[in-house]
Amino acid sequence: MKSILFFVSFFIVFEAIGQDTTIIIDNKKMVLPEVIVRNNFDYKKLLKQIKEDTTFYKAFRNLRILNYTSFNDIKMLDKEGKIKASLFSKTQQLRSNGCRTMKTLQEQTTGDFYSNDHDYNYFTGKLYASLFFTTGKVCGETNIVSNAQISIEGKTGIDKHKEQLKMLFFNPGKKINGIPFIGGNKLDLYDEQAHKLYDYRLELQEYHGSQCYMFSITPKEDLGPRADDIVVDGMTTWFDAKTLEVLGRNYALSYKAGVYDFDVSMEVEMSHYKELLVPKVLRYKGNWDVIFKKRERGTFTATLFDFCSE
Repeated sequence: MKSILFFVSFFIVFEAIGQDTTIIIDNKKMVLPEVIVRNNFDYKKLLKQIKEDTTFYKAFRNLRILNYTSFNDIKMLDKEGKIKASLFSKTQQLRSNGCRTMKTLQEQTTGDFYSNDHDYNYFTGKLYASLFFTTGKVCGETNIVSNAQISIEGKTGIDKHKEQLKMLFFNPGKKINGIPFIGGNKLDLYDEQAHKLYDYRLELQEYHGSQCYMFSITPKEDLGPRADDIVVDGMTTWFDAKTLEVLGRNYALSYKAGVYDFDVSMEVEMSHYKELLVPKVLRYKGNWDVIFKKRERGTFTATLFDFCSE
């Protein structure tokens, strides 16, 4: 009965006709559907939980404690958009006695995806491998996020850049220090400065059959010279209306700093294995140019399935 009442009330809210309302929370503007405001909805609590969300990161940490199979599709493109190197593989992660290993069930490559010593010729391949491939046997991991912080401490070169990209990937909108020529504040979507640059909107929306809160952050129009401070071109997240778990997220980032530039977009769709939230599909498209290195244009898609416990 409670479930029926929930969906009925959600349908009424979803279909309700009313104009958007701009509210002020902690001296910051937020656009909400008028019906949420009229129904005395505790939007302040919801927005606080959205800002402090850890379910997105935890979904990826859940991969460390599960068996699963993955299709891995990586394409490197030339300036005309044609494929110049690629990898397509099917891998299977196996977890036993608290350790995980991975085996390749099939693999096909084209072009110079690998070097002669079977290393990755492209940074995009290195990034994908650091996210989804397991080398050797890895033991003693958990899916706990409270004390699991991504850090660049003690890392240099390519390893440092991979960790910074993981920060962008797992914590979009949070302050990240140490990225050359980009102040950490430019990546923080929740501080005072960001609210002068971005519009924030909360809506009720259906996402792949689930009732969700859709929270979007988009740059303001007509920013003039301040447009140079924009790094996040847009981020939209769908939160389950009952559990507030992240069910999906799309975001795009771009920046030009003279010695390098990048233009990246990502889409992530989640699913469940029993009570655990897990990533189901991840799509990436990136264009990088770093001084002293060749420009990289690449796409990849990870499709994960056949989850099971140890």
